[in-house]
Amino acid sequence: MIGRLNLVGAVVANWIYAMSIIVFVLRLLQMTRSGRWIGSGVLLAAFPLGYLLIKSPGLGRSTLYFLQVGLMLAWLVVEFLLDWWPGIEFRQTRWIVIPYTMLFFAGAGGMIGVAALAGRSWTISAIVMFLIMGVLCGLLHVMTDM
Repeated sequence: MIGRLNLVGAVVANWIYAMSIIVFVLRLLQMTRSGRWIGSGVLLAAFPLGYLLIKSPGLGRSTLYFLQVGLMLAWLVVEFLLDWWPGIEFRQTRWIVIPYTMLFFAGAGGMIGVAALAGRSWTISAIVMFLIMGVLCGLLHVMTDM
């Protein structure tokens, strides 16, 4: 059971990174409509993350694990409320963008720890994808001021 949950966590972490990388690349290419469609795939991560929170309490997980998963879920809720329902145009409002971005990177960074529970190869994959995602996010900010 615990091995399966660790694998679910690792796959979800890498899914979030992969979808985010694709969204950032599409935004850099000014293909925001396609990026929005792909970005909806990130929201689907809420279901397996919720599953992890429900199944993990009796397995001796640390408080940090629940914080890591919880931060990613919190960002997904904020993402849904800002980008999808009611769909607020917030990316030009610095006082919203800064906490939004901080929450995203706190959640995404925490997912490295979740992926690490599945083994070394999942840890390396998560770290590499997180770094690529971070560079692309920085480029997006610098090049397009989005």
